[in-house]
Amino acid sequence: MKCRYCGQKIPEGMLYCENCGKEVRIVPDYNPLDDMLTAQIRGAINGDDDYIDYDSMNSQNTERRNTASRNTGRQNGNSRRNVTSRNTSQNVSRNTSRNNTSRNMSERERRRRQAERKKAMRRKKRKRILLIFLVLLIAFIGIGIGVYQTSYKGIVTKGYKSIESKEFDAAAGYFQKAINKSKEKPEAYTGLSKVYIEQKQLDKAEKVFLDAIEQQPKNADIYEACVNFYMDTDQKEKIPLLLEDADDSVTKLLAGYIVVGPEFSLDDDETFDDVQELSLSTEKGCTIYYTDDGSEPTVNSIKYSEPIQIGEDETIITAIAVNEKGIPSLPVKKNYLVELPIEDAPAVSPSTGQYETANQIEIKVPDGYEAYYTMDGTDPTTASKKYSGPINMPEGETIFKAILVNGKGRSSGVTTRNYVLEVE
Repeated sequence: MKCRYCGQKIPEGMLYCENCGKEVRIVPDYNPLDDMLTAQIRGAINGDDDYIDYDSMNSQNTERRNTASRNTGRQNGNSRRNVTSRNTSQNVSRNTSRNNTSRNMSERERRRRQAERKKAMRRKKRKRILLIFLVLLIAFIGIGIGVYQTSYKGIVTKGYKSIESKEFDAAAGYFQKAINKSKEKPEAYTGLSKVYIEQKQLDKAEKVFLDAIEQQPKNADIYEACVNFYMDTDQKEKIPLLLEDADDSVTKLLAGYIVVGPEFSLDDDETFDDVQELSLSTEKGCTIYYTDDGSEPTVNSIKYSEPIQIGEDETIITAIAVNEKGIPSLPVKKNYLVELPIEDAPAVSPSTGQYETANQIEIKVPDGYEAYYTMDGTDPTTASKKYSGPINMPEGETIFKAILVNGKGRSSGVTTRNYVLEVE
């Protein structure tokens, strides 16, 4: 064997080096502190809190020392010869082992501290990254809020909040600002109309939409906003008037708000000579309302449920169809005229001639008629004398004319008689 300190070869049986005088270490002493410190340092580095069984460790250490002693006894049969020398060697060996253990502990402690510093640096780096992220997020949110506050939607939102707080002037200002920002969008017009609605000024609220439509006649969104305004304010009868002259592109998009008017079974381009029966029809889901006096119908007018009788004389039927949403159609109007046949010119007796004796003139009046006459040659009217019974024929020459008038005021033809009465 060689000396572990100077490398000099040591003869077998020698307990120290003749060159440097260092004791020869045959079996190193075992120090239980090594395992204890190693376990604790490893646990600190790995973050483990494992329990160290010191009693078991002491038992193992004792067994190791006994094994070491037995090995020493077998290898060194002459140890008993020099007890003092062996004790001295063991003391030197223990001191050396302690020094080595101390060095090992210092190295482990250095590594442990180095690992802790790396962990601390990583934690600081993560915190720094997180802080930067939070700063950027806050900045982004702040920019987003600023952009939103000045956007069309943000301004409209401010307007509605002002309405809720009854600050109508401020609300009107916000909505007008939004309109100036984007004239095509309907939300600001709706908001401005609500400002006037809250103040019970429906005319001004309506004018907001009508002015916008006049400037943008092909903007279907504003048309629809106006339709919704009429719906909300229970002015549905104005919807068909609004869409009546709208551009085709608008009516195509808003077809759901357009109701087709009812159909009439009779045309009004002819005069009827008898009482007529008029039927009305409309699309499924719609209800018909009508008037027969020439006035405009509403949902409070006569509800159509059966054919309408058209009697003698002139009759004006005006009807609308109303869908399930309560939106009416444009009114459809028909003017019917029924003229019943009347009697021919009335029968008057006696006939034309010369008479020498007094006679009475009679007019035959049918039921439902009245007779009127003149005796001066003019044509009679309802303003002439009304016939009530036989009339004495006057002396001399008389031109007698008579007519019949029915209950509707229609007159028959004129019957003329020429009388000459010369009494002797």
